[in-house]
Amino acid sequence: MYYVSTRDRLGKTTVSGAIAYGLAPDGGLYTPEAVPSLAGNALNTLKDMTYQQRAVYVMNMFLDGYSASELSGFCAKAYGGGKFDDPAVAPVRTLDDRTHVLELWHGPTCAFKDMALQMLPHLLTSALKKEGETKTACILVATSGDTGKGALEGFKDVPGTRILVFYPKDGVSEVQQLQMTTQEGSNVGVCSVVGNFDDAQTGVKTIFSDPALRSELAERGAFLSSANSINWGRVLPQIVYYVSAYCDLLKSGALEKGDKLNVCVPTGNFGNILAAYYAKQMGVPIGRLICASNRNNVLTEFIETGVYDKNRTFYNTTSPSMDILISSNLERLLHACTYGDAEQVKGYMEKLARTGKYEVEESVKHRIGRDFSAACCDDEKAKAAIGRLWREKRYLIDPHTAVAVDALEQYRSKTGDETPTLVVSTASPFKFCPAVMEGLGEKEPPQGLKGIERLSQLTGIPAPAPLAGLAGKEIRFTGVTEKENMPQIVREMLN
Repeated sequence: MYYVSTRDRLGKTTVSGAIAYGLAPDGGLYTPEAVPSLAGNALNTLKDMTYQQRAVYVMNMFLDGYSASELSGFCAKAYGGGKFDDPAVAPVRTLDDRTHVLELWHGPTCAFKDMALQMLPHLLTSALKKEGETKTACILVATSGDTGKGALEGFKDVPGTRILVFYPKDGVSEVQQLQMTTQEGSNVGVCSVVGNFDDAQTGVKTIFSDPALRSELAERGAFLSSANSINWGRVLPQIVYYVSAYCDLLKSGALEKGDKLNVCVPTGNFGNILAAYYAKQMGVPIGRLICASNRNNVLTEFIETGVYDKNRTFYNTTSPSMDILISSNLERLLHACTYGDAEQVKGYMEKLARTGKYEVEESVKHRIGRDFSAACCDDEKAKAAIGRLWREKRYLIDPHTAVAVDALEQYRSKTGDETPTLVVSTASPFKFCPAVMEGLGEKEPPQGLKGIERLSQLTGIPAPAPLAGLAGKEIRFTGVTEKENMPQIVREMLN
């Protein structure tokens, strides 16, 4: 299987090339030339497997040149060894006969990014060997909160790599910031950027497209790669948990073979819901893909109108990992819904860069609408959803998951669709204690580490060990930069 750039269909590469270098030379995103299909009885076979075995089965379909035994070793390292505090790795909790929750936050950083970022270092280091690459891989990451810590944890002390994370100053929760600035490892770096996530993400993309900097790094024995979801090695492991969740519901009897399952995903950069789309393309009986946005509702507007317009007020919300106005992975969906028309996709991206806006043709909008619905939710509605679910189900959720819960309620009210639905829970509530406690009725909740302790007292739920363990850790990184100076921070990383 070859991988093509979303902006140049003739620019093919192997999967190891796509993973090793992250972004295509033309700025496009590598995407499989064709999405493989699950065999007719595959889901029935997979339902009796462990999560690790399912991961090997699914990823092997996309990874030419990787052996099953090689992938088995990767999966054992990524998802075994006590790294996840639940043996199911990505357990599904049933709230009622129509609503199930996929918990993706049982890993070492308590957020869904662990599902991919515990696997990516193994895929990447293997890809470098397959490509004959001997230079040091400089992993650049822009984060709106959770990707940064997940990537730092995944790549710490991995031979042949250096990792540098940029996050928006004052744009992440206090706990998220502590997780990053206290990160251990000899090959890691963290720096905040004055501005929002889009400023950090644009800065990283600019660095990738700077030939002079790439040449300078090459002379110093290094090259750039990415751990953001622009890297196919990030998206692929995410497909696994949608396949796995459907199998778990089959195994529990909540679904019968062939039953439709809607999926509701809180998303900002579009990678998480895109993985569900790929699972559907493979043959998982997924119905509607409900895209849940917070107050930064650029995706909701796009799915409803076909107009993508980032020229709007940017809001810092209680769901910071979704505070994004440039949803990079949407480019892969555009590639699929234009039937791989690279010139068309390139035109959209050029308009976005030039004017901050583009509009897709009615035919493309129609194809997107066949699979996707959308809704948005502000902070107050999200807090109300947190309180309501705790009172009615004694189930505690974080603000991102609350956005999805509210979006699902809007969707059901609007359409009357009673199809069983999987709500994707993307982070532990203990990462966002103040907002969660406000949802539970606390008027002046404590911040930071004191908030973790107080939320545990309020609910009787113990805090996850990785978050409780932040107390007393040394802050290693305090740097701040303007986005224009981000290239210099990259140079300094290699000194």
